[in-house]
Amino acid sequence: MENFSLILAIVVVTALAFDFTNGFHDTANAMATTISTGALKPKVAVAMSAVLNLVGAFLSVEVANTISKGLVDETGIRPEVIFAALVGAILWNLLTWLVGLPSSSSHALMGGLIGAAIASAGIGAVHGDVLVTKVLLPAIAAPIVAGVAALLATRLTYRLGRKADGEAAKKGYRAGQIASAGLVSLAHGTNDAQKTMGIITLALVAGGALAPDSDPPTWVILSAGLAIALGTYLGGWRIIRTMGKGLTDLQPQQGFAAQTSAATVILASSHLGFSLSTTHSVSGAVMGAGLGRKGGVVRWSTATRMFVAWGLTLPAAALVAALAEYVTGLGSWGTAVVAVFLVASSFAIWKISRREVVDHTNVNADEEPAGVVTTAMAAVTPPPTGTVTEDLAVTVPAPATGPKPTKLGV
Repeated sequence: MENFSLILAIVVVTALAFDFTNGFHDTANAMATTISTGALKPKVAVAMSAVLNLVGAFLSVEVANTISKGLVDETGIRPEVIFAALVGAILWNLLTWLVGLPSSSSHALMGGLIGAAIASAGIGAVHGDVLVTKVLLPAIAAPIVAGVAALLATRLTYRLGRKADGEAAKKGYRAGQIASAGLVSLAHGTNDAQKTMGIITLALVAGGALAPDSDPPTWVILSAGLAIALGTYLGGWRIIRTMGKGLTDLQPQQGFAAQTSAATVILASSHLGFSLSTTHSVSGAVMGAGLGRKGGVVRWSTATRMFVAWGLTLPAAALVAALAEYVTGLGSWGTAVVAVFLVASSFAIWKISRREVVDHTNVNADEEPAGVVTTAMAAVTPPPTGTVTEDLAVTVPAPATGPKPTKLGV
């Protein structure tokens, strides 16, 4: 019992660590557009989002029940399996945060759970109907629905406001953006905080601390809400930069339309118990809003990298979790090895991130770092005469008596 109590405590702490990474990974979902348009100062925005995430965690347990009761078979699931699932989810969250890609924390968690469950008990441990209807289909539908809704809302917003005073209209839309950002934060708490509640509840059931089919206890709801709120307050500035500046350039009208559309989709899915990715919803809405303004564009190079990350999330987290489950299955020393690997890998990722710091002081920097492929091409290919291409840095020599050469980035 002593050994069991220890592993259960490790699982709960690791689950809250995942919830913390979920918070700073997904801050961009609620606040990227608000920060990029200047509606709120960066630190004020993340503080407001953190508080509303905590409030949202108490509004519903439908998504938590989907995770704890629906996705995998509770019988035969050991606490070590859940620990392995969390390892896969945390490492994927940290890797995508490092490169500034808004991937889905929800799908990382579910991919980890699926991979660990299959490695432990076989493919029959996963409820395929729940996976398809409440995870995969919403993953495809959410960005499309939110994107179309944001596109139409943006066009309607510009049409209705074309005769309004420019500055007065911008102030009004900024106020609307703040309200809609708060709604997204609240929706995020009702959806994403519950996933950790569900995983902790599943661990407690697996360990015999809770009866099967139990709802999350109050202490689980509170601790999950606090963990995601703390992560949100620290701010995932790398992903905020990508979402706010990397995908498209947003005006306050577009930001308002994007956030309102995304919040509506997320709240509806939480009510139905769909384990929806808020990242998919908000990203789709931002792209839709970008296309909804006349002359607006979407930077498809960034969007393509994001789509690739979305496609890799479930299988990558599942693979890491399956390997972690294999090692934990070797005994207590195996669990210790996985725990040390998780801590060491997390520290290494953090150290790498310090080479180029992104925080509230430079989150709105206009220049987006070039991708690996673009950088390699720029190193071997001379720029076309008379043109400057996106993501390509061109050095223009200054006159001999003038200032130093100037670097132009477009």
